[in-house]
This record gives sequence, C-alpha cells and structure tokens, in this order.
Amino acid sequence: MPEPTLRDWDVFAEAVELSAPERTALLAKLGNVDPSLARRVEALLAAHDRAGTFLADPPPAATPTHIGRYRLIERIGEGGFGVVYLAEQEEPVRRQVALKVIKLGMDTASTVARFEGERQALALMDHPNIAKVLDGGETDTGRPYFVMELVRGVPITRYCSDAQLTMQARLELFIQVCHAVQHAHQKGIIHR
Repeated sequence: MPEPTLRDWDVFAEAVELSAPERTALLAKLGNVDPSLARRVEALLAAHDRAGTFLADPPPAATPTHIGRYRLIERIGEGGFGVVYLAEQEEPVRRQVALKVIKLGMDTASTVARFEGERQALALMDHPNIAKVLDGGETDTGRPYFVMELVRGVPITRYCSDAQLTMQARLELFIQVCHAVQHAHQKGIIHR
C-alpha cells in the first residue's frame, strides 16, 4: 500500500470513532465516490484493529494543573488531536476560558501544523456565533495550545427539543448557524 496521504488519515480519524455499522456505511459511500481512497482507509482501519490496544491512547499522564497563566479546572472535551479544558485565566484578569492543547503523543510535525492551522483559522473569525481565540502558546514541554472564550450550552438538537421550539424557531436558529458558517467560508475556512 502506498504511503497514506493527509486525506487518508483525515478519513481514517473520522471512521475509527464510528460504530461498526456507521463505519461500514461510510466506507460504502466513500467506495462509490473514491474507491481507491476507500480501500486505503479500509486498510488503515484493518491495521488499527489488528494492533489491538497497542495503538490505544497511552496511559493517562498526570494532567498538569497549569498551562501558562491558566489553571486547568476540568477536562470538557476531546477531538481528533486535541483535548479541551475548562480553565481559569489568572492574570492579567480572572475569567473562565476553554483551553485546547494538542494531545500527548500526537505532536508529530504534520499534526502540529494542522493544530496551528486550526488556531490561526479561528483567530481570523470575527462573528458573534463563533467563539473567539484569546491567546495561544506552548506548554513547558513544547505542545501548542490555544485559549478561546468559554461558551456554555448543550448540543443544538437537545436545546431545540428541551425548549420545544416550533419549526419556525428551529429554522431561525439554523439560519444563525448558516450565517456563522458563511462567515468562516468568507475567511477561506471550509468546515468538514
């Protein structure tokens, strides 16, 4: 098999998080569009499955209590290559923020470049429905991080259900989301 491309790894990272039926559906859909990509991703998934726990996340390292001038309070999310913490900025002002740091062991040159690209892309955003980047830097061990305004809430679908929004209200909310996505597109950002 040829060396996997960034696209191969992106699709693999998405597929590996899916349940078996969802993964099968994704590979079938991909096979109709790009059979070669589907075969390469399927090979990556098979190698991942054969590896067992060898490729699993390393045992959790001791979570630092501080990154720069931010005190980590709790882990609130995780993505493909980053972990997000609720943190408190301690100086020059005190406020709660979201701090995203690249995962330990994921700090390869290509992953760091993608992470820094995400950080830069978010820093360009200036829209009321897109969280703002407030700061960025590197940990004491050289892992990049960035700090964003903290946005509390629930998934939009749960919000709509819990609030028992009418179809009209749901569509008005969806239009707000579309405007935020359009803003990102105008800045040259295409969200996957």
